[in-house]
Amino acid sequence: MSQAKVQNRLSSVKKGPILIIMILGAFLATLNQTIMSVATPELMGDFKISAATAQWLTTGYLLVNGVLIPITAYFMQRFSTKQLFQASMFIFLIGTIVSAVATHFGTLLTGRMIQAAGGGIIMPLLMHVILTLFTPDKRGGAMGMMGLAIIFAPAIGPALAGYILENYSWQTMFYGMIPLTLIVIAFAFVYLKNVSERVNTKFDTISVVLSTIGFGALLYGFSRAGSLGWSSAELLIFIAAGIVALALFTWRQLVSDTPLLDLRAFKYSMFSLTTIINIAITMIMYADMMLLPLYLQNARGYTALDSGLLLLPGALVMGLLMPISGKLFDRFGAKWLAVIGMMITIVTSVGFIDLTDSTSYGYLVLMSTGRRIGIALLMMPIQTAGLNQLPARLNAHGTAISNTVRQVAGAVGTSLLISVMTSRATAHAQDMLSTGVANGFSQQQLSTESMIQGINDAYVVIIGIAVLGLILSFFIKRVKQANEEELKQVVSQ
Repeated sequence: MSQAKVQNRLSSVKKGPILIIMILGAFLATLNQTIMSVATPELMGDFKISAATAQWLTTGYLLVNGVLIPITAYFMQRFSTKQLFQASMFIFLIGTIVSAVATHFGTLLTGRMIQAAGGGIIMPLLMHVILTLFTPDKRGGAMGMMGLAIIFAPAIGPALAGYILENYSWQTMFYGMIPLTLIVIAFAFVYLKNVSERVNTKFDTISVVLSTIGFGALLYGFSRAGSLGWSSAELLIFIAAGIVALALFTWRQLVSDTPLLDLRAFKYSMFSLTTIINIAITMIMYADMMLLPLYLQNARGYTALDSGLLLLPGALVMGLLMPISGKLFDRFGAKWLAVIGMMITIVTSVGFIDLTDSTSYGYLVLMSTGRRIGIALLMMPIQTAGLNQLPARLNAHGTAISNTVRQVAGAVGTSLLISVMTSRATAHAQDMLSTGVANGFSQQQLSTESMIQGINDAYVVIIGIAVLGLILSFFIKRVKQANEEELKQVVSQ
């Protein structure tokens, strides 16, 4: 079916109900990525496990997500919108029920991984539906609404989990999601329409195996870097295996007539540029989501609820700004939104390079909220600018690539920041001991002070990444969507 006929067919579709239903599903799936992080101490006590074992509830979720997302391009072509969304929400529901009734750690971990299998499909599917329903000049506002699920859910997750854990058992987090998931499934059954065209494409088993090994090994390796150290033989073996598998996967996609994940999308300049900038943005985001809770809870003695509440004002501001930034993108394009957003992010990040053991909570809330304003201005506009250049036939592949890159960047960013913080904290402790600065310090005081200085150094790295993103933002251009003829030329090259 021609693109004109597709747009004519979709013109009568009510977009509002479809977006609301799918954004709610994406919100629940994204919320699950971070909601367990503050529950680790309670779970360690209940299951008599170490912190490293408990961390698999988050690491395992991200691993399954990251492995599954590259395959979603095939799913989005092979199955209808309604089939795929309903299936993903049912899988998510099963995982939630298993997690809620778990009495052993292995059962809880299994439930989390089942949740991830369903949740990993939803976000790329939502992005694909937006690209299908909206013309390039209208996508910014819709992508801004989608940003609520990407940013708002992880930001309120720790605060919500902290409140539940202070008043109820950890199982309540899962029991509370069961009715919400059922409501989304029921509304989807009634109101969700099929918006994309099904393509009877061949399932490439070899590519799936290479993708699973490549992204799985890479994500696992980077997620373990913080605890094992970069010189660990286990870590280096997994990262090397991941790189080799991904190299073979890339070669197979480029020579295949029907690739599982069409990497020729990178031949479009704005898509490639904005993907690189999005890597920087994802790493910048993890500063607040990871470093601040470590600073507040481990160095300052605040509770998990206090830590989560600190991020809440920024989340609320982002919730207001995301749709607005999308509308601004539709009118003015991404370049200056990205430049202004990066500048705000850099200036507010500078406020975190001199943290002490007496930095006020109000100051941290103010600076953190400022960073969120900057990210809200640039995140979705940059992503939309890149996807807008792709021809319609590459939409499914572009959204899968974009989400896969975000997962990998999150894992790399987390391990990088933890490694910088840990190594610099050790160096600062040694300096304080050798220069006599730590004379009279208890072991706890020395550990706390060196950790704070290590976190300060990690924020310096974040600023460096943001500066690189700022420089690249000046090269963003407003380009038209490529047509099918241009796609044929790209494929033949």
